[in-house]
Amino acid sequence: MIIRKTKNMGCFNLLIFFIYLFSLSKLLIIQHTTAQDYVYHFCLGNNYTTNSTFQKNLNILLPTLSSANTSEIRNGYYNATVGRNSDTIYGSLQCRGDTSSEDCQACAETAAKGIITEDRCPVSKQAIILYDVCMLRYSNQYYFNIMQQSPEVYLWNTNNVTDPDKFNPILGDLMRGLVENATSPGSSNFATADTSFDDFRRVYGLVQCTVDISSSSCNRCLVGAIAELPNCCDGKQGGRVIRPSCNFRYEIYPFVQSTVPPSPPPLSLLTPPPLNLPPSTTNTSTTTPNSKRNSSILVVSIVIPSVIAVLCTIAFWFFCFRRKRTKTQKFDNVDDEMGSTELQFNFSTISAATDNFSEANKLGEGGFGSVYKGIISDREEIAVKRLSKNSGQGEQEFKNEVTLVAKLQHRNLVRLLGFCIDGEEKLLVYEFMPNGSLDQFLFDPSKCTLLDWERRYKIIGGIARGLLYLHEESRLKIIHRDLKASNILLDIDMNPKIADFGMARLFVLDQTQANTNRIVGTYGYMSPEYAMHGQFSVKSDVFSFGVLVLEILSGQKNNCFVGSDVSQDLLSYAWRHWKNESALELLDSTIKDTCSRSEAVRCIQIGLLCVQENVADRPTMPMVLLMLSSYTVSLDLPSAPAFFAGSTRYIEPKSSPYLGQSEEQGIPQDKSPDESAAWSINETSISELYPR
Repeated sequence: MIIRKTKNMGCFNLLIFFIYLFSLSKLLIIQHTTAQDYVYHFCLGNNYTTNSTFQKNLNILLPTLSSANTSEIRNGYYNATVGRNSDTIYGSLQCRGDTSSEDCQACAETAAKGIITEDRCPVSKQAIILYDVCMLRYSNQYYFNIMQQSPEVYLWNTNNVTDPDKFNPILGDLMRGLVENATSPGSSNFATADTSFDDFRRVYGLVQCTVDISSSSCNRCLVGAIAELPNCCDGKQGGRVIRPSCNFRYEIYPFVQSTVPPSPPPLSLLTPPPLNLPPSTTNTSTTTPNSKRNSSILVVSIVIPSVIAVLCTIAFWFFCFRRKRTKTQKFDNVDDEMGSTELQFNFSTISAATDNFSEANKLGEGGFGSVYKGIISDREEIAVKRLSKNSGQGEQEFKNEVTLVAKLQHRNLVRLLGFCIDGEEKLLVYEFMPNGSLDQFLFDPSKCTLLDWERRYKIIGGIARGLLYLHEESRLKIIHRDLKASNILLDIDMNPKIADFGMARLFVLDQTQANTNRIVGTYGYMSPEYAMHGQFSVKSDVFSFGVLVLEILSGQKNNCFVGSDVSQDLLSYAWRHWKNESALELLDSTIKDTCSRSEAVRCIQIGLLCVQENVADRPTMPMVLLMLSSYTVSLDLPSAPAFFAGSTRYIEPKSSPYLGQSEEQGIPQDKSPDESAAWSINETSISELYPR
């Protein structure tokens, strides 16, 4: 499941903790998510043509799945078929077994809209989208009643249990019992349970198969998934394996509606040792030693909880009050770190420039807020990033961008014109980029023709120069940590400019590497050492650059790759062609016949060198720029890239207890010709994923 990790939940979590101490309600301690919590998506098969019969049929199918009547949904499952012959589309919806019909339908509606968006699967003939409580999929191939074990996604909690030798057998017994319950006669291919693993903690588990497969097929699917536990989640406090036909999950906190409320902590942790109470009596008018003792006990039982409640209330409000003051002080310090208030705009000025942030001026929406086009008094066009008031990460990202970007000046970086703080409103004002972002051209079937070879080569070089400035040439040393096609903006002359420094990290000049438990970034672009161990450096950006280079050359998204039956991601696809001496087959068909063959092969080689699994084998950005600009420099031969199916590991993350904007993002491994996947974080536990 994905629960957005937010700073403004501090007071709420403290309140939940106090309520938990008194064990007042299961509903207040359970880690709720909403039906719309996105997990991951797979784009499979070939692309369909815009405005084709297939697309028209898909536009009929998706609303059919999302608006199915409750009477038509059997145990959370519903399927439908639209079209005929080669344009037939099969679709299905499977909701989690404990989900209400209202949440199931809400999730289905969100999934039906989300699966065909530009950043998901806009033109794929086969797709699967996973949300916390539902899975929606469609395909041009019949798959009903067929057990499918791939593609597969691993997700785990980064926190370890204290005694894995004790925990793992208990977890194994729990999972085996759940499989038996889910596949027993008369079951609905769904089961949940929990069991104790120490004096006052429990482990909660869930298994489920799609309703359309048989109990025996469900058993095989679940047994195979649970067999991946040592590879996925050994010794972890939580874990999850998701397959098209089945999935399981376990956590050390309750995460479904049907589990038993967690046992409260031992009384000894909350109150003095219990007294030995005598038998109760209904004669309260007689004063006896027992009745006096009962009266004392009654007083103690009232006074102690009351005192605790008062102290908890005081602590709760003190915490919130101090936090509010700290938050205010943070914003006060922004001006100090900026060193000047000359860049500060009035909110009224920005509001007027954007026509009160009208929908007509909205350029797009990201994880931390929306972006609007505006025109200030001198007719200068601006782009205004309005951070979401509900974004817990927004405050930190705002501070990052103001304090970092204002100090960075380079032709291949988007220029920050100013900022605005007005109550809860946090705005960043940038120069306007009339051509939008690179992904809007690169992955659009019609717009990609505007990116001829010369422009693509120029864009690759411009991005490299921007990264070189961040890593080596500015007075600061910046690791971007979220380099991707949507964060490359294009000016009127199609010059690339790196944008969105909300996740950037500042290094001291002699620092080479850092570690973090807060993994941020985007599926498919994250280096393996960062995604798996939280280690990042300039070489993390180099890896992202390598992925981006291969995307620019091929016109394909790495995390939504549609290539061939033998390659399930762009990196392995590029490597196979390189190894087979057919590198030019990687190129986008629109440039394959017009490009400079020597430049193209050189760029492919540079891209593969940048995505090497071993950090030391990747070039630095100065070396990358030298390799791009000088043909006298010889290039090393690349080896199999990170996460290539034949290599050690395979990657892609969302955001969540598990990752999103989610911030953390995950990793895939390949098993055969299967799609890779990934996922995201929550307030309770930061998660990582490991798709296969």
